[in-house]
Amino acid sequence: MGTVSAYFLRVGRIILYLSLTVPLMPVQAVAVALDGDLACRLPRAYHGWVCRILGIRLVKEGHPIDASPALYIVNHTSYLDIEILGAALRASFVSKAEVAQWPLFGWLAKLQRTVFIDRKRGASAGHRNAIIGRLDRGDRLILFPEGTSSDGNHVLPFKTSLFSVAEYCRNGVPIPVQPVSVAYTRLNGIPLGRAYRPFFAWYGAMDMGSHLWQWLGLGVLTVEITFHPPVTIDQFASRKELAQHCHGVVSAGVNQLLAGRKVAPAVATAVPTARRRLEEPVRVS
Repeated sequence: MGTVSAYFLRVGRIILYLSLTVPLMPVQAVAVALDGDLACRLPRAYHGWVCRILGIRLVKEGHPIDASPALYIVNHTSYLDIEILGAALRASFVSKAEVAQWPLFGWLAKLQRTVFIDRKRGASAGHRNAIIGRLDRGDRLILFPEGTSSDGNHVLPFKTSLFSVAEYCRNGVPIPVQPVSVAYTRLNGIPLGRAYRPFFAWYGAMDMGSHLWQWLGLGVLTVEITFHPPVTIDQFASRKELAQHCHGVVSAGVNQLLAGRKVAPAVATAVPTARRRLEEPVRVS
């Protein structure tokens, strides 16, 4: 794409994005304050519109579970994952606390009722209680257990501590956990190779402003999403085994999507074991 046409594409996308986002922010703020169904429905519609504006095409395989509450376990490649998963799922995100301070994006995250967690040592009990408090309300949450974003070519190890929330039972029933694989696969219909995936993946010490400006001038990005069969912690001997299963399923799914192959369904094979669970809801003040 030529330099001039890429410039106008960037500017046009930014204008359309702001024209959609700014008027809807007070609407969503009121919806969140009223705590009604609109607070959940509007973000999904919004993210779908944003994906169209930004030239993001979603290809989905499988079906997201409609249970409430639920945890979606997803690999993390970029801030674009928010738009992608926000359009694909009626759910809120679990995010690092720093995001709450970002200009514009931090406000948007709060309006989507994001659960912010502190990644500092010793803060695990606090973020566990915050997540459980939302699950007790029946919310569906999207969790990125890598703890950071990757280069899009592979899935980083999952942090086992984040899976402690899967031990929680609501009304005596364990929470369903659904692994989800997300891969950035094509640009303008052409396979997006390893060397070009960082145009969209955001990781390491990349500057967000320059990264954002660069990909806004590119064409149509195809993102493929695979919803794998859900599991519960009762199917595993420990949360470590649950984390390993989810990592294996998500990683295999990403590898197959990047290779252009249809993802085969994966199921849990661990032997159920009796284990202690939290029977009483933990309230967050």
